[in-house]
Order: sequence, then structure tokens, then C-alpha cells
Amino acid sequence: MSVRRPSGGAGVERSSGPVRVVRGIAGTVAAIAPLDVRLLGRVELTLGGREIRLGSRGAQALVAVLALKPRMRTREAVAAEIWPDGDGGGNSASLRQALWLIRSAFVTAGVPLDAYLQVDQEVIGLRGRAGPILDVTRFEACLRDRPSRPEDAIELYRGDLVECLSLECFAFERERLSDAYEDALALVAERRFVAGEIEGARDAAEILLARDPLREEAHAALLRVHGRIGSRAQVVRQYRRLTELLDRELGVEPLPETAAAYHAALDETVERSRRRAAGPAFASAVAGAGPGTGSVPVIKIAAHG
Repeated sequence: MSVRRPSGGAGVERSSGPVRVVRGIAGTVAAIAPLDVRLLGRVELTLGGREIRLGSRGAQALVAVLALKPRMRTREAVAAEIWPDGDGGGNSASLRQALWLIRSAFVTAGVPLDAYLQVDQEVIGLRGRAGPILDVTRFEACLRDRPSRPEDAIELYRGDLVECLSLECFAFERERLSDAYEDALALVAERRFVAGEIEGARDAAEILLARDPLREEAHAALLRVHGRIGSRAQVVRQYRRLTELLDRELGVEPLPETAAAYHAALDETVERSRRRAAGPAFASAVAGAGPGTGSVPVIKIAAHG
């Protein structure tokens, strides 16, 4: 395998599969594994199956900021993003403390931090090809691919972005990714229902409603589920719950497609009852009337208006 020679200094020389090769200033070549950074839910770092524990919120925030924006940036800009209310001197001290804690965590795990993070007096950033495998990137790729893979996306989404860090610098990305996750849940509920995975469709719809009770796609999915395997009373209760919620919160009525899903679900419960009545239950009822009675029991199926 050929090795590209750098123009000068230390840097990444080549990449082959999951192992990257880095040439140091002294010319030493060392193979390093990619750093796995998980930001959806708790902040977690692993390398070759080993967890790198970041006990400090400041250290976690620094890793998250650098991983979400993998480019070289000035130390002042990074510090101001994480600690926007501090002054220059205080921010610099906080950044130094966070860097010291990160270095200590890497040393404890037996990992060479300099292979992954470049730091000097002016700038800081993750090294290019030695950069992390980021769950956020994988999550978005699942939804961006054609065809999309929403099932894989929701499997990756262990929680909202760095949910343990209530910092303003993550607010926009957290909301954007949360919206994408909820869209994925709605799509999964629909696809599962079409595929006949009724329980799975219900699970996805209920998770979506727990996050956002106003998502009509989730209510519509549950209406279809109740229509397929539930009772007419369940369909009516679900729709009534939705109409009351929309009226109270937004002062609007359900969308036409949601109303159509409601009526279709009612029709399906009635049709299912008719089929049952025409099957073994009806035959048993006729037999129970006894011979010579001269009468056939009447089974009434009430239809909705």
C-alpha cells in the first residue's frame, strides 16, 4: 500500500477500512482505531470496545461541540460557544480544565489523545481522517439515503442530543434532530402497518404521541390499528381524544385525512363484526335455536352514521 507523504508536520497519512494510520513528527507510524462518539442521549466515547469516561459536564460539552463541528476553530470561539456568559479569562480557564480532564480520561483508557485531537495555543479541533464515527451523522444518513432507512434511524436515536447538557449551544441542533426523529417514527408507523406489523405500528405511534400529543399522523396510525385489531369503541375514543385536544390547544378540527382514517377505521370494525357474525358464531347461534323452532335468531350489527 502506498503512503502519501505530508507537506510537513504531523498528520494522517492513510486510511484503510476501520483502522487509520498516523505518522508523527518523528516519523513513527501507528495504527489507530476510529473513535466512536455517541451524542444521542448520554455523551459516550468508545474506542475498540473500551469506554472513555468523561466525568465532567464541561469535558462532555467540549467533545460534543468538537464532534458536531469537526473543523479547526479558535480556542476563544469554542470556549465562548460553551460558556457564553463568561469573560475571556474565565472561558480560557474553563477550556483548559475541560482539556485536562479529557486528556486524563484518554490516558486512563490507554488512548493517545494527540492522535485524535489537535490543540495548540490558537486553535483546537478533531484531526481530519482520525475524526470520530458520530451517531448523529449515521442517524441523518439513514434518513437521507434513498431509499430511506427510518427503522435504523430510530434504533440509533437513544435520546435527544446530549440530553444531559442543558446548554444553549445545542438547542437548535437538538430540536432539529428531535423533529427528524419524530418524522421517522411517523414513517415507521405507516410502513409497519402497510407491512402487516400491527403491533409494531402501534408501538411507533405511541412513542410519537408521548413526545408530541398533537401529531395527527400518530393519532391516525392508532385509528388504523384500532380499526384493524381493536373495537369500534377504541376507534371512537381515540378520535374523540384527538378532537378535544386539538380544540383545546389549537382551536382547530382534525385534518381531512385524519377524519378519513377515522371513518375508514369505523367501517373496518363493522365489517369485521359482520364477518364474524356470518362465520362460526352465526352457525352456532342457528344450531342453538334448535330444530323445529321455526325461527332463526337475528344478530343486529349497528353501523355508524
